[in-house]
Amino acid sequence: MSVLVYTESEEGKFKKTAYEVVSYARGIADMMSTTVTAVAVNAEETASLGTYGADKVVHIKSDKLSKFTANAYATAVTEIAKNEGSKVVVLSSSANAKYLAPLLAVDLEAGYASNVVALPESASPFKVKRTAFTNKAFNHTEITTDVKIIGLSKNSFGLKEAQKDATEASFDPSLDDSPFKVEVQSVDKVKDKVTIADAEIVVSGGRGLKGPENWGMIEEMADILGAATACSKPVSDMGWRPHSEHVGQTGKPVASNLYIAVGISGAIQHLAGINASKTKVVINTDPEAPFFKAADYGIVGDAFEVVPKLNEKLKEFKANNS
Repeated sequence: MSVLVYTESEEGKFKKTAYEVVSYARGIADMMSTTVTAVAVNAEETASLGTYGADKVVHIKSDKLSKFTANAYATAVTEIAKNEGSKVVVLSSSANAKYLAPLLAVDLEAGYASNVVALPESASPFKVKRTAFTNKAFNHTEITTDVKIIGLSKNSFGLKEAQKDATEASFDPSLDDSPFKVEVQSVDKVKDKVTIADAEIVVSGGRGLKGPENWGMIEEMADILGAATACSKPVSDMGWRPHSEHVGQTGKPVASNLYIAVGISGAIQHLAGINASKTKVVINTDPEAPFFKAADYGIVGDAFEVVPKLNEKLKEFKANNS
């Protein structure tokens, strides 16, 4: 009857979202007076999951699962869920988890609620709060199936320590060749940079920067803050920045703790994609730019004057507090 939670890792290291989903699962388990079982695949230091409330860690070590393959991972997690008798399965809202969740829903005959932002209002009936209309509204969804699958929206619940001495059990899933019809040949990643998906802070630039040659101050700010760099759609369309940095409704969604937009007017598609960020800051010369209505803080000014001065202040602050 344990609440099952799938924890994501990369190169053996758990992502922050792994600890957030465990924290969330702990909250549900306390409501239901049961335990939390975490599934980890080829991960290191699995005991760290106990810090956030995992009672048990089922650790899969398999060369076959060295690269994420949705069908294979679904087969493994389904098998564990059935072994544990889990009625609730919790995942993040990462790209991989969004591939995985529907497959689990089919295998477990479960209802799936994505973009969940809070603990269930009640366990019976099982109702969850979710974002809707690109984070402009909320809805309350009741899951009536015997098994429930929850996709937790990033940064919606946070990390909550609930120290447990997690026991560990190894698991060897029954995998034949059928889940591997699609083979992952390689995964190319940018090294030594914070990715948009994992970033706590994102610094984004738009057409107001006038050209790719002016991106140095954006990268400098990102370096000082330990942030990821991003851009608006027109910027990536013009080839100033790679398409992997395009954020917005038609690009990558952002749910960072801090989003800084420099020279971005704030088209509705861009705002829809970054609306889940907790604090939004805009720097723009146009006081009528739509972004100011969505922002928590705004600076009306020339980015070429404001950003270098801001970078200097940030450097001073960092030096004085290091």
